[in-house]
Amino acid sequence: MARTDIPPLTAVRVAEAAARHGNFTAAANELGMTQAAVSYQIKILEERVGAQLFERHARGVSLTTIGRSLTSKATEALDILADAYADAKGSSQGTLAVSVIPTFGTNFLAQRLGKFQIESPDIAVRVEVSEGLVDFMSDGFDVAIRGGKGNWEGLKSRLLLPTVFTPMLSPDLAASVGGVKEPADLLKLPILSGHDPWWHRWFEDVDVDYSPPPEGAGGQFGPQILEANAAIAGQGVAMLTPAFFQSELERKQLVQPFEMTCDDGSGYWIVFPESRRNSGKIRKFEKWLRNEAAAFRKS
Repeated sequence: MARTDIPPLTAVRVAEAAARHGNFTAAANELGMTQAAVSYQIKILEERVGAQLFERHARGVSLTTIGRSLTSKATEALDILADAYADAKGSSQGTLAVSVIPTFGTNFLAQRLGKFQIESPDIAVRVEVSEGLVDFMSDGFDVAIRGGKGNWEGLKSRLLLPTVFTPMLSPDLAASVGGVKEPADLLKLPILSGHDPWWHRWFEDVDVDYSPPPEGAGGQFGPQILEANAAIAGQGVAMLTPAFFQSELERKQLVQPFEMTCDDGSGYWIVFPESRRNSGKIRKFEKWLRNEAAAFRKS
């Protein structure tokens, strides 16, 4: 395809930054320009396009339909260009910023990340733990590791580990009711995060009627790592993914009374923007992490 009619790159960069920030001043600060220069570059681009890209308001700007279409594709194009430039320089862009959910980060990634650093000394990995969703455009992350079904719009997702779950508890708590021999014995004990859908699913699969505890009873812990620590302390029975807590099982801090595990079709995924699919550092990290996950599933 001939590229005889392309807009000025400077104007494209300015418009893309203004779209991300929703503000000309913030775009100017990011690009080291004056606000007047930003306005001028956007005016140039609007004249080339022949349509208004931004609607100006007293406290910022918003995109028109044409502006939204153009700047979203500009983001992808600039990401691809930046990655190609870095690869051409023989660089992996220095730092790989990873956002990861707590349990996966603590009980899987942290235990293996040193191997990646040894294998890829040219990439410095920065990890931040977060339960929240990542806005790749504004948060500065290259990849994220999240739990779910893998269907995030505009993002490339690769399955690392399927999610399976089963009840786990401390040996002392199990002994307090004479041992947990049948699934129904669990109902004699405090249930942690009892309104979690995983409890309903597991008890349904073992053919036991289950009614969640009263609101507030058993608490609501969120990340599995917090529920596991509460279970180790004897506060109740937790619904956990046993693969993440093998050390605790081996040390007898937790017991898994039943082999029966369930899944709900979800899993742990490595996620990154479609526009970054050709990034050398992301490809390298993704390949390494998927190999680690595959080895982990076989062990």
